[in-house]
Amino acid sequence: MKIRRSERLIDMTHYLLEHPHELIPLTFFSKRYESAKSSISEDLAITKKTFKERGTGILETIPGASGGVVFIPVIERKEAKEYIDALAERLSEQDRLLPGGYVYLTDLLGQPQLLRQVGRIIASKYINEKVDAVMTVATKGVPIAQAVSYYLNAPFVIVRRDSKITEGSTVSVNYVSGSSERIEKMELSKRSLARGSRVLVVDDFMKGGGTINGMQGLIDEFDAELVGVSVFAEANFKGKRAIADYDSLLYVKDVDTQTKTIQVVPGNYFDEEDTVKKAN
Repeated sequence: MKIRRSERLIDMTHYLLEHPHELIPLTFFSKRYESAKSSISEDLAITKKTFKERGTGILETIPGASGGVVFIPVIERKEAKEYIDALAERLSEQDRLLPGGYVYLTDLLGQPQLLRQVGRIIASKYINEKVDAVMTVATKGVPIAQAVSYYLNAPFVIVRRDSKITEGSTVSVNYVSGSSERIEKMELSKRSLARGSRVLVVDDFMKGGGTINGMQGLIDEFDAELVGVSVFAEANFKGKRAIADYDSLLYVKDVDTQTKTIQVVPGNYFDEEDTVKKAN
């Protein structure tokens, strides 16, 4: 039974939003709504125009018999900056200061709406990259990695610091913690990551960068390739970081333990002019 165009547009938009980076043939929509391909093409043109005007994302058309449409979620630079500016203000609250100069993030990283926005912002950076897997270390980086992997339509893998019998055989590396300078170990199940994968590393908080450097070591062990590194927040670190190339959404610029004040500003994610460039 055919349905009205208004109903088709609603259902089609919902389906595209739920299946980012997935090639959807026109025949799929044609059968789904019992409509001619010409009608489906007109509907997709309306959806594409709306997505662009609202900054929802890009709807790419792939020509040919095996073609279709692919929805690529992005966020406009202005919207992303406004969102991160508001987060910086929230993180500058006095009661978020923890011993050692860390900032309390757990309550924020437990909010689904925040995670969706953060995932969308980070994923927008890599719309032109092929990402086979999103990697993070247990445990606080997991919700962020999951959000990013959703918008990139790529699996996420969890690196652990202790062995789990349910993981099977693992690959392990030793690394030097960037903040404490202690030698520590991390490992990843051999089944988690395919050889030659292109990997995006995501984490919640970075000081010296030792943990991320350790994940780089694991990526090398799998003969995989590091696509990029994105962290939710980075601390002001006086020493030499273990990594140099990374993006941060937030930067903890100053911490005064005596007055218990924190100054948080947007991170270097917004330093590059081409960030989220396709959304502008």
